[in-house]
Amino acid sequence: MPWSSNGTFLVDLCLGGETGRAVYKPLAGERPLWDYPRGLYRREVAAYLVSDWLGWCLVPETVERDGPLGEGSVQRFVEARFEEHYFTLLERPEHHDGLKAVCAFDLLVNSGDRKSGHLLLDGDGRIWGIDNGLCLHDEPRLRTVIWDFEGQPVPDHLMEGVARLALCAAPPPGLAGLVSPPEWEALVARAAALVKRPVFPPARSARAFPWPLV
Repeated sequence: MPWSSNGTFLVDLCLGGETGRAVYKPLAGERPLWDYPRGLYRREVAAYLVSDWLGWCLVPETVERDGPLGEGSVQRFVEARFEEHYFTLLERPEHHDGLKAVCAFDLLVNSGDRKSGHLLLDGDGRIWGIDNGLCLHDEPRLRTVIWDFEGQPVPDHLMEGVARLALCAAPPPGLAGLVSPPEWEALVARAAALVKRPVFPPARSARAFPWPLV
C-alpha cells in the first residue's frame, strides 16, 4: 500500500476453506519517531482491545502475528466506500452518532493522527476507525480532524463505557503487555476527566490538527 507512511501491506488470509484479506503492518516497516517508542503495531492491537472492551467495536479486528516480514499487526481489511471520509460523512446527519463515537474514542486513547481518511464507511453504513498506531501516549498528543462536536454532550450510551473505564483498576486482558503502566494510568485519567465533564472539547491550537487533513 504505497501511500502509507510506514510499510503497510494488503495480504491474503486463509485457514482451511476460509479466506479473507487483511492489512499487515510489520515492525520492520516502521519509520522511527522521536515521541513514540518502536512497535507502533502494538498500539494498533491495543486500540482494538480498548474499543472491543468498551463494547464500541470501532476498530476492525486486529491481532499480533509473526508474518512474512516479521512481527507486526494484522487487521481485518474493511471493504469500504473509499470515496467517503470524515468530511463527506459530516455532511450527512445520519452519520453523526458514528462520528461522535470515534471522537469519544480518540479522546480516550489520545489519538495522535486521526486524519479524515482514517474513517471508513462500509457497505452496511457502519463507520470504522483505522490507522491507530499513534495513540495511548501518556502525554497529551491529541491530533484529530474531529472537532465539529465542540460543546455537545457525549451520548449517554458511550458514557457508560467511559465510566466503567474510569473505575477500572487493571488493564483489560491482553492490554497490559501492549502499553506501559504510565500509559494505562493516563488512559484511566482521561476517562475520569471525561466523566467529570462529559462534553466534546474544542481544539485549543493549530497543533490539534493532523497534516495532511485527509
